[in-house]
Amino acid sequence: MEISDNFFEIFGLPVSYDIDISQLSERYRTMQRQFHPDKYAGKPAREQRLAEQYAAVVNQAYNELKSPLLRAQYLLSLHGVDGANETAITRDPDFLMEQMTLREALSEVRDANDSHASLAEINEHAIGEYRSLQKLFSECLGAADMDHAAEAVAKMQFFSKLISEIHELEHELDEE
Repeated sequence: MEISDNFFEIFGLPVSYDIDISQLSERYRTMQRQFHPDKYAGKPAREQRLAEQYAAVVNQAYNELKSPLLRAQYLLSLHGVDGANETAITRDPDFLMEQMTLREALSEVRDANDSHASLAEINEHAIGEYRSLQKLFSECLGAADMDHAAEAVAKMQFFSKLISEIHELEHELDEE
C-alpha cells in the first residue's frame, strides 16, 4: 500500500479548483472500503496500523477537497502560499464595509417583521457572493495570480463564516 501526499493524486483528480464533486465522492467511498479496518482485522498489526493511517489521510483529503474554501486554501499551499491564515485581512475597504453592513443586518434579524425572510435574503446574498469569489479564485489560480487568489480566499473566509452564522441563527429561529 502506498498513498500520495497530494490530495488530488489520492483521488486521481487533476490539480484544479474546479473538480467534479460527485467523482470525488465516488472515489472516496471506494477508498473507504479499500482501507476499512474490518478488511484488515486478521492481518498483522503493522498492516492494520497502515490501513488506519491511510484511512485517516483519505478522510482528511476528502474533507479538504469537498469544501470550496479548504480546497482553495490547499491549492494555495501547493503554490507555497499560506491560504489558511485566518488573520489575513483584505485590503479592500469596500469589502470590509460590506461585511460590517451584512453583520449588522444579521444582528437585526430577530427584530425584523419577518425574521425568516430577512435571514433568507441575507443568506441568498452571502451565497451569491461566496460563489462569485470561488469563480474569481479559480480564474486567478488559472492565471497564476497568487496575490489575487489569496485575496479571494481571504474574502471567501469572511463569507464562509457569515454563512455558518446565518445557518446557526436559522436553527435558533426554527427552535423558537
